[in-house]
Amino acid sequence: MGTNASQLEKEFGTSFPPNERYFGLVNFGNTCYCNSVLQALFFCVPFRNNVLRCSSATSKKKENLLTCLVDLFSSIASQKRRVGVYTPKKFVSRLKRENELFDNMQQQDAHEFLNYLLNTVADLVTVETKTSGAESKASDASVKTWVHEIFEGVLTNETRCLTCETVRSKDEEFLDLSVDIQQHSSITCCLKCFSGTETLCSQYKYFCDTCCSKQEATKR
Repeated sequence: MGTNASQLEKEFGTSFPPNERYFGLVNFGNTCYCNSVLQALFFCVPFRNNVLRCSSATSKKKENLLTCLVDLFSSIASQKRRVGVYTPKKFVSRLKRENELFDNMQQQDAHEFLNYLLNTVADLVTVETKTSGAESKASDASVKTWVHEIFEGVLTNETRCLTCETVRSKDEEFLDLSVDIQQHSSITCCLKCFSGTETLCSQYKYFCDTCCSKQEATKR
C-alpha cells in the first residue's frame, strides 16, 4: 500500500487539494456499506468540521458512536501522509455493540446505516446540548442540531380536488429522500419525477372534506 500511495501522490502532483486526506477503510467482512457512508460523510465538509469540533468535548465522555466517529475522523485528518489506509475497528465494534442489526458478517443496506448514524449522532448532540443547559427549557422535538442544519429539508405533500379546487397540504421534515433512479438520467431529472403530479381517479379517488365525497384529484 505504501508504494501505491506514493504513486497516487505523484499522480495528483500539484493538483492535490491542500490539507485533504484520502484514506481507504479496511473491510472487516462485508462492512463496505459502513465504509462507503463514512467516507462520503468525511468528504461532506460541514459534517466533518462539526464532528471534529466535538473532539475536545468528547475526549472525556463515555464511549458511544459519536465519540468513535470523532476518533475516526480525527485520526484520518491528522495523518502525515495524504493518502493511505485506515482501520476503523473501534467504530465498527461500537456499531455492532449498539445495534444488533449490524452485529453480523452479512452485507447491510448503506441507506439504512446512514439513517441510523445521522439520527444517532443527532440524538447524542441533543443530549449533550441539554446537559450543557443551552436548551434546558426546550423539548427534544424542538431541538435542532447541526445535523439538522446540514441535512434536514421540508417536503410538502399537496392534494387538489378537481371538483372544488380545494387544496390540502401537509409539511413533513426529512433527513433524506428515497428517489427512484432511472438509468441514463441525472439526479435533477429524478427529482423532477419525484415531485411530479399524480392523478387520483377510479378506485383511488380522494375523499374531499369540502365536497364530502370521493372526487378525482391531483397529488404532488
